[in-house]
Amino acid sequence: MIRVLLVDDQPLIRSGFRALLDAEPDVSVVAEAGNGEEGLALARRHRPDIALVDIRMPVVDGIETTRRIAADETLTDVHVVILTNYGLDEYVFRALRAGAAGFLVKDVEPEDFLHAVHVAARGDALLAPSITRRLIDRYVAEPPSVPGPAVSELTNREREAVALAARGLSNDEIAARMVISPVTAKTHLNRAMTKVHARDRAQLVIFAYESGLVAPRR
Repeated sequence: MIRVLLVDDQPLIRSGFRALLDAEPDVSVVAEAGNGEEGLALARRHRPDIALVDIRMPVVDGIETTRRIAADETLTDVHVVILTNYGLDEYVFRALRAGAAGFLVKDVEPEDFLHAVHVAARGDALLAPSITRRLIDRYVAEPPSVPGPAVSELTNREREAVALAARGLSNDEIAARMVISPVTAKTHLNRAMTKVHARDRAQLVIFAYESGLVAPRR
């Protein structure tokens, strides 16, 4: 059972998401909060698998909520997915660096929303297609950094797996490209995350671009 916490200051939005999630046999909404401070308290109480967090809220916003969840050693298994109306802006980068596992725009189709919850529960990075395109465009516009020591710690196969993940490929697709099993692909990515101190796959993708391991296609 996937346990979900909803954190959004708009009751109507929470109601809509809850209705979708409650209709799924393998998903349970464990709690709702109207701001980040309440959300953090409920996360500590219920230990959900997924926290769906609005990026702009009163009292404590989504970025700070994400940062506090990521910093809490009792909440290491909570995957934060940011909900936004605004597409890509500076908040996306700040939230990913704070520890968000991914992003969804609020006008996402219901089936895509439900798929996203399952993807995030598996620990995979999740970015709405529109955000992914703009994220890559951002790195096209800004030259990557010189690869640092962390890159040199990766094996060739780990580098290859990380580069493919940064292109948006799933574990199954990475496995097919590298001619290995999906389990081995996941192992390469997990080892890479440990070596570069990435909390999750989303941060690993950011590392790939910022370190220069991946050069965005122009």
